Amino acid sequence: MTIQPLTEKHWPAGQAIYQAGMDTGNATFTTQAPEWADWDAGHLRHSRLVALHDDGQVLAWAALSPVSGRCVYGGVAEVSIYVADEARGQGVGRQLLSALIKESEQNGIWTLQAGIFPENTASIRLHELLGFRTVGYRERIGQLHGVWRNTVLMERRSAVVGAASAPQQ
Repeated sequence: MTIQPLTEKHWPAGQAIYQAGMDTGNATFTTQAPEWADWDAGHLRHSRLVALHDDGQVLAWAALSPVSGRCVYGGVAEVSIYVADEARGQGVGRQLLSALIKESEQNGIWTLQAGIFPENTASIRLHELLGFRTVGYRERIGQLHGVWRNTVLMERRSAVVGAASAPQQ
């Protein structure tokens, strides 16, 4: 397996993985995987990664979205990570999220956050494994197919980005 930047050429397979995740009903409030132009516009230009099998098949993708347009939140981003059914349980997600964390820090991101449906225990465990902690539980935060859903809010603070300017306690 190799990890490389996600580009438009990877999107047809990435889009199918995204849609398969959506179809589980426990991945996102989004119900239709977007075309490349819309996906591209909604994600940061950096920290877009794809995991490829040795034969070139897309196994997973991960990317960051801005959480706000306000400059004070410029170092905070939301994680998206989607792993193909056939690649789950093989360490692909762990390797990909680890690479995404490293790349995010190289691009000045000091906080990563993820909103995860509580039923998606595999995703919660993956994030915990890589240093995310639960910071909240958002009750009835949105509806999916007319049903109110909750999310677990997780975050990971960088130990390297912004550490020198952190306030003394």
